[in-house]
Amino acid sequence: MQSIRNRAAGRPARRAAALIAAAASLALIATGCATGDSAGSGGGAGAAESITFIPKQLNNPYTDVVLGGGKDGAKAAGFSATEVVGPLEASASSQVSFINAETQAGTNVIVIAANDPDAVCPALKEARDGGAKIVAFDSDTSKDCRDVFISQVVAKDVALIQTKLISEQIGGSGEIAILSATANATNQNEWIKYMEEELASNPDYKDIKLVAKVYGDDDDTKSFQEAQGLLQAHPNLKGIISPTTVGIAATARYLSTSEYKGKVALTGLGLPNEMRPFVKDGTVTAFALWDPAQLGYVAAFAGKALAEGTITGKEGDTFEAGDLGEREVGADGTVIVGPPTTFDASNIDKYDF
Repeated sequence: MQSIRNRAAGRPARRAAALIAAAASLALIATGCATGDSAGSGGGAGAAESITFIPKQLNNPYTDVVLGGGKDGAKAAGFSATEVVGPLEASASSQVSFINAETQAGTNVIVIAANDPDAVCPALKEARDGGAKIVAFDSDTSKDCRDVFISQVVAKDVALIQTKLISEQIGGSGEIAILSATANATNQNEWIKYMEEELASNPDYKDIKLVAKVYGDDDDTKSFQEAQGLLQAHPNLKGIISPTTVGIAATARYLSTSEYKGKVALTGLGLPNEMRPFVKDGTVTAFALWDPAQLGYVAAFAGKALAEGTITGKEGDTFEAGDLGEREVGADGTVIVGPPTTFDASNIDKYDF
């Protein structure tokens, strides 16, 4: 893939290591991808500012929607240059070299979805020392190495809606399993923690037994194989929760052509456009998600407010997020985008993402 860097004039004077940055960029081309564009038509005021998005991995359908919203938000917020860089695999340390390259390049705002909350911290702290503002989104970093975290929804609500859906679909009793993304993904682990707490404490779920947690690493092939493995290892399995768009789509594809179609329930977090055929053919009854584009959109505006110094990331700070209106920074520097939506046969055709 080609790296396109279109930096505007007026950037902070942090280019002493330009040659190092160039070398780092060449290394990134060999291991991942970088795309970018000039967004000079934005409506913001003040000095030219750049923003770079570093997702957990590129070439992920969910990520594509998030980044599309991020680019729209960056343009609307008035960033002069917007880039997307990142690894092709969602491994713990795969984002570090990309962060280092952005630090050397003098990027004003780095927006990152962390594959591992701790592995990226030393590099992010170095970026902050150089003057960059750090916005975590989708999957949080450790709190001491970012300025704010843009969360899709309240984490517990994401867990509760998935627990409710699987209970409804298996009749309130039986064995279930979870097919997650990576073992270190902050958001996935937080949702799973709340699911486990709800299953253990809510009397409505006393007859549901969680028998396995497996990880597809947000890789389609591995997720497909993990789904196969779950059914082989647990012949009494009645349902699977996959709180990842890659995992739920791969599992649905496996179930749809297997003897388990209609016998093993599947729910979790999915993209309507990917899940539509499996809802139509009866493989999946219902699943949930938020609008991923809004996540990137709000993250861009949060980065702009941080770069301009109108917020610092402390609880109670507020900023305008374009068409989505005012947002407030809550506890632990977290900004909530919106509530989850349940998709089923009655409404899935109303959504296009």
